[in-house]
Amino acid sequence: MNIRNPVAGRGRFVADAGLGILFVATLVVTATALATSWGGRYWLFDGAAGAVAGGIALARRRHRLWAAVAGLTVAAVAILVARSAGLPAEPGPTTALALSVLVGSAVRTLPSRPAGAIAVGGLAIVLGAQFAFPPSGTVVGGVAGLNVVGWLAALTVGLGLRLLAARRRAVAEQVRRDERLELARELHDVVAHHITGIVVQAQAAQIVARRYPERAGAALAGIESAGSDALAAMRRVVGLLRDADDAAPTSANPEQLGDLVRRFEGHGPAVRLRLPDGEDTTAWPPEVTSTVHRVVRESLTNIARHAPQARSVTVTVARDREAVTVEVVDDAPPAAPRYSHRSGYGLIGMRERLEALGGTLRAGPCPGAGWAVRASVPVPAGSRR
Repeated sequence: MNIRNPVAGRGRFVADAGLGILFVATLVVTATALATSWGGRYWLFDGAAGAVAGGIALARRRHRLWAAVAGLTVAAVAILVARSAGLPAEPGPTTALALSVLVGSAVRTLPSRPAGAIAVGGLAIVLGAQFAFPPSGTVVGGVAGLNVVGWLAALTVGLGLRLLAARRRAVAEQVRRDERLELARELHDVVAHHITGIVVQAQAAQIVARRYPERAGAALAGIESAGSDALAAMRRVVGLLRDADDAAPTSANPEQLGDLVRRFEGHGPAVRLRLPDGEDTTAWPPEVTSTVHRVVRESLTNIARHAPQARSVTVTVARDREAVTVEVVDDAPPAAPRYSHRSGYGLIGMRERLEALGGTLRAGPCPGAGWAVRASVPVPAGSRR
């Protein structure tokens, strides 16, 4: 399975668990302070408002826009009730913290207009708290200031992460454009390869037609078959050039994997290469052979960059009736930073290219230690290079 989703899920769970603990701690500290300074049960309303706002913040991933709207509504109601009933200033610290999370999350992820609306709504809550409970150098003033700081922090962090995500998207798009240019060069090679074969067969057919007219039909059938193979190959490669796809193949043959492995061994661990026994690799379409080369190259590059502790790598290329499979496995010890590094821009081209060819790509940790990349590329029946 693709490792990015499970790792991201665990990361979100840990972050939300830590946030939940922080909410509880803030609730306890605030309740204690209010019980000490105000006495009685004045802390109950603030605790209830904070608990509701905190719960909404923890559930924000389900629908960030409506979660932010709900959190702002809770804060607005809390201000009105506290002002009219003579209760401690609202939003309290827990609610302010929850609003910071909701506003920051909305600014970071929502489209521009909803994100701007939520940011303005957060500012309205801050101003409403200032007017309802004017700063006076007391605890009330401290609560109002806390809301200002929380809103500014949410806006700053949310915008910063939003800009960072935009930059990452721009870099990924540049990767896509560069790889489509490389794919266009491969398309030229594929077309030239097939057209050259057709021309040669056509020339031979002319000679056969003059000398042995009865054999002309077989020669023409060969030309027709070569033309069909050329059209099928071009359709597959051109399909990868759609705007939604990206890839960066290398015009390479399976037999060139040995050279690739030897170059890698000079900069990384020992590599064991296993190729199909007795397999006629010339029967593989060019887009399949170049994809195999690309998967191995990108996997070995990732190992050299992000798994320097690896001592050995096994590269296995196999062919069954319907597909060519590639597996690259290393034995590096597990390390937390490795997951995010392994999911960089290099996998974008591989994954989209394989999916466009009808294949699959899986990357993830091996049981105990090591990392595995497994790719499968369908080979159309009867295809020839």
